Amino acid sequence: MVIFSTQELRTGWEFKRTEDPSPDAWLPVARVPSVVHIDLIDNKKIPDPSHDMNELDIQWVGEERWSYHCTFTSPPKPQGSSHRVNLVFEGLDTFAMVRLNGKAILECDNMFLAYRVDITEAIERHRDGAQLQGKNTLQIDFDSATARGRATVEAHPEHRFVGTLGGDERMAVRKAQYHWGWDWGPTLVTAGPWRPVRLETFQSRIDDVSIRYSLDESLKYCQGTISTRIDGATASSHAKITFHDPQGGLVSENLCEVGLGGLGEVHFALRDPYLWDPHGYGGQHRYLVQVELLEGGISAHVVTKRIGFRNAELIREDDDLGKSFYFRINGVDVFAGGSCWIPADMFPPKVSSDDYREWLTLMIRGNQIMTRVWGGGYYEESSFYDICDELGILVWQDFMFACGSYPAYPTFLESVELEARQNVRRLCHHPSIVIYAGGNENHYIQEHFGLSYDWEDKDPQSWLKTSFPSRYIYQYLLPKVVEEEAPSVSYRPDSPWNDGRPITSWDRTTGDLHQWNVWHVAMRPYQDYPQIGGRFNSEFGMQSFPHLSTIDQFVTEISERHPQSATMDFHNKCRDHEQRLATYIRNNFMAADSSLKNWVYLSHLLQSEAMHYAYRGWRRDWGSKNSRWCGGALVWQLNDLWPVSSWALVDSSRLKKAAFYTIKRDLEPITVGVVRTHHDWTKAHARPAESCEFDAWIACDGSLATAHLLDASQGTLEFELRFVSIRTGLDVLPPRQHLIAGIKPNGTTIVYKGAPLTNPPARDAYIISAKIILPGSSVMARDVDWPQPLKHFSFREDRGLQVRLAESRAKIEITTSRPTKGLIFTERHGLTFSDNGFDIVPGEEYAVDVEGLGEHDELEWTYLGINDGLANEVTNGLTNGHV
Repeated sequence: MVIFSTQELRTGWEFKRTEDPSPDAWLPVARVPSVVHIDLIDNKKIPDPSHDMNELDIQWVGEERWSYHCTFTSPPKPQGSSHRVNLVFEGLDTFAMVRLNGKAILECDNMFLAYRVDITEAIERHRDGAQLQGKNTLQIDFDSATARGRATVEAHPEHRFVGTLGGDERMAVRKAQYHWGWDWGPTLVTAGPWRPVRLETFQSRIDDVSIRYSLDESLKYCQGTISTRIDGATASSHAKITFHDPQGGLVSENLCEVGLGGLGEVHFALRDPYLWDPHGYGGQHRYLVQVELLEGGISAHVVTKRIGFRNAELIREDDDLGKSFYFRINGVDVFAGGSCWIPADMFPPKVSSDDYREWLTLMIRGNQIMTRVWGGGYYEESSFYDICDELGILVWQDFMFACGSYPAYPTFLESVELEARQNVRRLCHHPSIVIYAGGNENHYIQEHFGLSYDWEDKDPQSWLKTSFPSRYIYQYLLPKVVEEEAPSVSYRPDSPWNDGRPITSWDRTTGDLHQWNVWHVAMRPYQDYPQIGGRFNSEFGMQSFPHLSTIDQFVTEISERHPQSATMDFHNKCRDHEQRLATYIRNNFMAADSSLKNWVYLSHLLQSEAMHYAYRGWRRDWGSKNSRWCGGALVWQLNDLWPVSSWALVDSSRLKKAAFYTIKRDLEPITVGVVRTHHDWTKAHARPAESCEFDAWIACDGSLATAHLLDASQGTLEFELRFVSIRTGLDVLPPRQHLIAGIKPNGTTIVYKGAPLTNPPARDAYIISAKIILPGSSVMARDVDWPQPLKHFSFREDRGLQVRLAESRAKIEITTSRPTKGLIFTERHGLTFSDNGFDIVPGEEYAVDVEGLGEHDELEWTYLGINDGLANEVTNGLTNGHV
């Protein structure tokens, strides 16, 4: 009997440029998985592309062909027993010819596919005593994906390859599209064995384990099947399927025949099952399923999977506004606040499970419970989804199509279907995945380039004959795969997608929305976010610089460390970024100080303010049950993959920007919002508004924390509203204080709507401060509305800011005598703040927990107008406060 064994071919590899005939051309590879850029950097053949403008000097790498090889010893051949030897390639990037001992055994062209090759008869063996062994040479030759893509485009003149980012040839290649460059990343077209290569020996093995289940409406009864597929099953094959609950208790143990058909299946039924809930809504309970393959009663192979039971619904109901779009998990409506996810590094093999955990834990610390895996990257490693399961992060998973018109000739469709089935089947047991989308902004490409599309035509075969044949992929092929492989997961043909109606991608009444009229397109003021949101805002954002310490790392020439340098502009890939960023900063803030430090600060404050207007307003639009205008907000984007000015909340050094904390505050279980009617000063010639009306509200989610707080308050919260002069710090109108009873759980409670201010001060600009507290307890939530734009108001008077560091150096206490805008403590590695980038109101105390501040470490901060403190003019250079 042969017991299943596996050996990862991780070390002993070498690589070279394929055409280099020199015998010493082969260079060492530190480890596989890898891609050629990693190995060239390790061997000091190319510079680090993240530094300066080095990216330009290494474009030749993507145009070349590259070869990798290694040797391995054949596994011993068991005596008196048949066995098989497989080579498994979890991912080859991308066009690869694999040869074993000089003979071609595999040719592949899809980065997203795993491949398995039976090499039982192909491996070398020789007699060494009583043991049969042999040395084998494995070589993988990789073609240039760029060159092959261009050739494919030329071979298919019937298709119009068009897109908005990267080279058009990318759409002909099943490879991570961001490798051709995006508006936040470099152009680095990789090649190599990017996922593990394994040698497996077995007589029979478990090929797949699948769990299908359903929950009844009460969520008290769960039933389903656990099935397994056996490769190499014999007449004596059996599968022992063991099922444990999240506490380790045995639920069931069954022995089922497999037989020559290779399929085994058992049914299960659970009363009062443990459920998997999003973070904050319950436990992230997962059951353990173990399948053990028995051959003649001997254990031959074991596979385990963890499965979480949950009922995930995408609620699409007609209403007065159009059609709703929000998620209901286990019967509870969930506001899906979070962020979009791009690949975590330029070179995927560099991303470890620890890296995933650090990024995803940041999401939870920021009160984010959903992430959208964007369609221009790759299907993430299984550990990514394992961690999302563990932490309770909902996953919106795009298929890997982005911003392009993709072809649909037969071989392309075959590859796409295999890719989709493999990956959906690999991921189908993860409870965190609640929706698949066909891709990112591909129907926008159809609109933008005027590709043919008959909305009334429902015949998939006819779509293949149009100038937009990939409609067949998004609206026929992929939904069929999802229905067959993961029927409990919702599907959308694209993101954004307006339900297939003959309306543009900017439809705000139905479907999800990418709201880029702020920053891109119309460059509307960010103060307009609350008025231009959709039913689910799956992309939007505002750019900012990375942290100053990150800039110092990638800009090696000191003379280039200024906002308008060639290097700084090179590390911003967005078209017209100079105009856009400068316009937003100068429209909103006094920016006479053009130092890099000040522009980093102002860009962080800009992004923070924009996100506050978005998340605060869209939390309000959560509304109430059966009347939900906005179901979620996923900012573009959480992370960066290289040092760049971008829309990321956390830069490539994993330093959090102020916007990260703003979103954290706006996604607290219970929040308060206050905002006066916004008047566009650019249309009013900077004249102050003649009247002032304001709204105030309390927003609650459906989490356990909210339920606990409302129970503790018996549904009544203390509400306070103040009107404070920016110039003097004194109240210009009497405060409003009262108890708010009957707080709507999992909804919005309007406190004031269009409330006029009686006798507002004519020329004394003031903030409106709102806070809620539990009766007799501490402040639960705060919000501050400032008159706009902030550049029109003077901060010359000393703010009277007091920052006190506790003796333990673990708590910061802050007070002020005048309203202080955008207090930001300098982030650095090893230093963690519980809050950052917030406003300070006179007469109130603020406390921030801090970890990692050593005995001799300085704490640094800045705020808007810090240079204006006691001076009558703006000084050159931003001076931080410090203790």
